[in-house]
Amino acid sequence: MDADVTDSAGPPSDPDRPDEDAAPGSEDGTPQEEGPAATEAGKAAETGKATGAGKADEPGRAGAADGDPAGPEAPQPASGPAPEPSADTPGVQTWADQPKDGILAARKSHWLRWTALAASFLVLIAAGVGWWMYKKLDGNITTDTSAAAELKAYEKERPTPVVMDAQNILLIGSDSRAGDNRKYGRDDGGSQRSDTTILLHLAADRKSATAVSIPRDLMVEIPGCRTADGKKTRERFTQFNSAFELGGTACTIRTVERMTGIRVDHHMVVDFNGFKDMVDAVDGVEICLSEPINDKDAHLELPAGRQTLNGEEALGYVRARKSLGNGSDTERMERQQQFLGALVNKMQSNGVLLNPTRLYPVLDAATKSLTTDPGLASLRDLYDLVRGMRDVPTEQVQFLTVPRQPYRNDPNRDELVEPDAGDLFKQLREDKPVAVVPADELEEAERDQESGRDGKPDDAGSESPTPTPTYSGSSAADDLCKQ
Repeated sequence: MDADVTDSAGPPSDPDRPDEDAAPGSEDGTPQEEGPAATEAGKAAETGKATGAGKADEPGRAGAADGDPAGPEAPQPASGPAPEPSADTPGVQTWADQPKDGILAARKSHWLRWTALAASFLVLIAAGVGWWMYKKLDGNITTDTSAAAELKAYEKERPTPVVMDAQNILLIGSDSRAGDNRKYGRDDGGSQRSDTTILLHLAADRKSATAVSIPRDLMVEIPGCRTADGKKTRERFTQFNSAFELGGTACTIRTVERMTGIRVDHHMVVDFNGFKDMVDAVDGVEICLSEPINDKDAHLELPAGRQTLNGEEALGYVRARKSLGNGSDTERMERQQQFLGALVNKMQSNGVLLNPTRLYPVLDAATKSLTTDPGLASLRDLYDLVRGMRDVPTEQVQFLTVPRQPYRNDPNRDELVEPDAGDLFKQLREDKPVAVVPADELEEAERDQESGRDGKPDDAGSESPTPTPTYSGSSAADDLCKQ
């Protein structure tokens, strides 16, 4: 039985020639039944599938089984080399596709590298520009080391700070006519007096700021001070602004401290040009005039009505005295306070203090004409100061003048009104609140209080809290066009 099977199967077919035993028919033309050879061909096809020959081999083998080995669709031998996959075959990636994916991946990686490089370059450029701007602003500031040294020599007589974190800054507007300021008046060999002096109190919680103007004609005790040439002046009772002329900033600070009992932590001296540039940096400040102004001494000519003042016009407006009101320094100080309030209001309402792009021109203008003590002589120190003030509500940025009246011996000079002035200084020294109202409202309230018509119930049986001292003044929230 085994011999018969072996003979009928025949020897293995030669892969290089057609299978002669797989004739399509017998000699008489009758189709021959499928025998062991066909069965073997089927097994070979199955073996091709198992070994990964692919579906492309199956049509050729079927043709051989049907007896058409010589046709155009001649099959590849089962043991021959595997054909390349067809691009039309679903789910099979061709060799042609592989380089395309590699190119896309390479391009993506190349693009990411260039993007990272460009971003790093931009960061370096931004950092460089930021550093240049910082150094420029920092270099604008002039440090007053001589005042610091002079104050250190008199440390024992200076007041002791009472409240931690509260700050008192003396702002001095110089009336020097030297250099670019020559057009505002005669230059007396570089001499100067304090045209405007404001004691700015910043509450420890930074929820309020109180600016107190000190009249330049106020009669005060000025201590003995050291002059610029090293000489010592004698102590004297004279008008306040001569302290700046006699002994500069240090003498002015010591005079304020002696008068108020308040420790001055820092000081700033700003000249005319610094003020003008700051107004221009915020695109001007709006005011309203009830009548036109023509003041040759202040270099100011303005029509009546609502208008926005640029820096030069603003400087003339706050300096004008002879052509506005009754010509007194008192009215001029009130006008200065109202204008400064409008300037602060615009800086906060326009987001200048919160926008570095808009804050830079303001800081640039301020630092160019600013002289400070070493504690505020860097941009970082000034920024910390501004940052502490930017969240103060405008209605809590208050302006007032020390309580004063015409000096008994010279009506052209002022003197303090007591105990009102002493109460004000005590409130600021202890970081306690003060309130300001327009002058007409304060006068009406005082009249009502004197006549017993203060509008409050007479409740003698209960303790009432100590009322907040109220003074004539304004706030940054006031609208100059609604006065």
